[in-house]
Amino acid sequence: MSRSTAIKDPQFVVIDEVAGQLVALIAVPFVWKTFLAGFILFRVFDISKPFPIRRLERLPEGTGIVVDDLGAGLYALLIVHLLLHFGLLKG
Repeated sequence: MSRSTAIKDPQFVVIDEVAGQLVALIAVPFVWKTFLAGFILFRVFDISKPFPIRRLERLPEGTGIVVDDLGAGLYALLIVHLLLHFGLLKG
């Protein structure tokens, strides 16, 4: 899609955001607190793009568009599970 529109990250395509958010919620309890934490953490990492997510964004065309969101989802997943493990987030 980025090739056909000549836009680096078309805002009307949201499948990358959905995929990243789903990764952030893998194996978390089905309660609003974990979903909210996962969503917020995913957005923080998606916007701030810590290392190496910024590098992933540079991959060609649609690959970089999707993979950087998957990376942000993995970071969020790790933090949510750490919060659950240490009892800082009740599931």
